[in-house]
Amino acid sequence: MAKRAVQRRARKVLGEEPVALVWCEIHKPIPTPPTDVHRAAGKGRLKPGRHWMEYVAAVVFCFVIIPIMLIDLLFSQLERLLQPRRRRAPQSGEPPAPPDARRSPFWRRRGRARTQHPTNGIFDGDWNLTAGQLLLRWYGHSRNPKRLVMLARDRVCVAASPRRRLSPTRADDFQTVAEFPLDQVRVEGEAGQPRGFATFQLRFADGSWLKLGRLGEAEDADHFLRAING
Repeated sequence: MAKRAVQRRARKVLGEEPVALVWCEIHKPIPTPPTDVHRAAGKGRLKPGRHWMEYVAAVVFCFVIIPIMLIDLLFSQLERLLQPRRRRAPQSGEPPAPPDARRSPFWRRRGRARTQHPTNGIFDGDWNLTAGQLLLRWYGHSRNPKRLVMLARDRVCVAASPRRRLSPTRADDFQTVAEFPLDQVRVEGEAGQPRGFATFQLRFADGSWLKLGRLGEAEDADHFLRAING
């Protein structure tokens, strides 16, 4: 559970005892908005700040993974050149041979999958509505990806901490970044979702919606999901 300092800060921010609260994140990368929309919103950050471990991972990827991929690709090409140009035709009643998966590298398949889902499944896709505008300003208040969603009796409050790194149980310096009365937003999510995969949605009165995941602290997440289903 969130520590007393977090609960105390939540009471101060809301002016009352929160019904439920949970740290969460946008669990997938924010899709690239149209240039004019991004400019009109102030050209804010669309990615969180990076941890030093990510730079280490990037170096490992460049100097270890990529060479391995290139060597594998080279051997695949050599193997293909050494094979007969004409393959044996299938016998009568024999199913045709499956297509060679190596003809479509995994990074191209992933690229096609991304183009098929331009919103990445995290919002409704309209950048001019409430969810899209909130998304455009998501990292403007903090480079840390975590946000605290607090439920009060008459509103939903989204808060952020200025820290680049934080512990969800101890971060007690968060500030409100957005607040919506209950007639403007509905929080939806199923109780009892698998730990580590639980998500919920903020559905706004204009029809837009935003999906959030990576819920912090199991007890807070379970209580939050029960509260929005109660």
